Amino acid sequence: MNRPWTTRRLGELVSLTSGQSPSGFRFGSSGTPYFKVEQLGKSSKYLDRDATPYLSAKVPSVPAGSVLIAKRGAAIALNRVRILREPGFMDTNVMALTPGPEIDSEFLYYWLSHRGLGDIADTTSVPQINNKHIVPLAIALPDVAEQRAIVAALRSTDDSAAAMRRLVAKRRGIRQGLLQALLTGRTRLHGFTAPWTPVRLGDHVRYIRNAALSRAQLDVSSPLRYLHYGDIHTRTSPLLDASAEVMPRAPRELAGTAGLLAVGDLVFADASEDPDGVGRSVEITGVPADGVIPGLHTITARFDKRVLADGFKAYLQNIGAFRRQLLALAAGTKVLATTRAYISGIELPLPGTDEQAAIARVLHDADAEIGALERRLRSVRAVKQGLMQELLTGRTRLDGETPA
Repeated sequence: MNRPWTTRRLGELVSLTSGQSPSGFRFGSSGTPYFKVEQLGKSSKYLDRDATPYLSAKVPSVPAGSVLIAKRGAAIALNRVRILREPGFMDTNVMALTPGPEIDSEFLYYWLSHRGLGDIADTTSVPQINNKHIVPLAIALPDVAEQRAIVAALRSTDDSAAAMRRLVAKRRGIRQGLLQALLTGRTRLHGFTAPWTPVRLGDHVRYIRNAALSRAQLDVSSPLRYLHYGDIHTRTSPLLDASAEVMPRAPRELAGTAGLLAVGDLVFADASEDPDGVGRSVEITGVPADGVIPGLHTITARFDKRVLADGFKAYLQNIGAFRRQLLALAAGTKVLATTRAYISGIELPLPGTDEQAAIARVLHDADAEIGALERRLRSVRAVKQGLMQELLTGRTRLDGETPA
């Protein structure tokens, strides 16, 4: 029979240690790992010396198994929580909670991760957490044996998520290799031997007028869909089925003279704050009956399909020569810009449209596989959140008995 859970103050179960400024420490190639708050951003549950370049023989240390939390700044809202795998120390923006004998360190880690600490921080200027916030926190606590059983269940979801992340990373590496090989002509698909020919993009394109509306002018109920440049930058897929995906909506009376997007259109974000965003674009693969218009800071290129095949255009942004030419033109500007003139001036060696379509099918299949794996990863994460809600509150006991 399960023992009832007891409600305790967290300060009765852990000892608290605040970090210190590194100014008095000498750092070198050996010694105690010293963690700054940015090291708490690692995806692993555990922190060890591989996660930090800072080592010192003179810093104090807190024991292995201590749970580190951010105590100052935006990292509090991000709920950065990690466990020390070996003795270590930390800067002034980090606090260590060292568990006593009544609480398992991994149980504490999961409890803090689930609870979140953003709501208890002082927010008069910069968010801060101190001992006064941690000590009185109420925690419902089973005995250590049940804590460890809960940890084992949650650890299995962590292991599944980690395996899925590794598989996604592996598939992304394979995709990157395919991009480099197929888009440069270094590797040719079976049956294609015709030489690639230079194409000046401006000779085979016309541009579609956009509607420069702000986010505040958009809604969720108007029939007309709206493609905002920010939504291009945040996408992971280079393809967009506007008939199926959730998108912002725009009142038709605000669309003005904007043109409706069509299947095969390539829509660029025309501005980026960093080089990685230059040339970022999506190819439209589906349009809704009520239409979709290109929005603020976008350039829509409608290429001759006899020169650029549908499906292949999405990967222009991955062709090294394409990006190098855009970056050279954008260099020196505060915000890296893409213009119609820049796009039109680019010249690339391209295969015929049959080979383009074959290349696109291979890359689409790779993208679809990665997308399926990412959906599975999101599912595993959702399962973990559900388990944490059930198991860390005592709502569900592992042997099926009535919750505490």
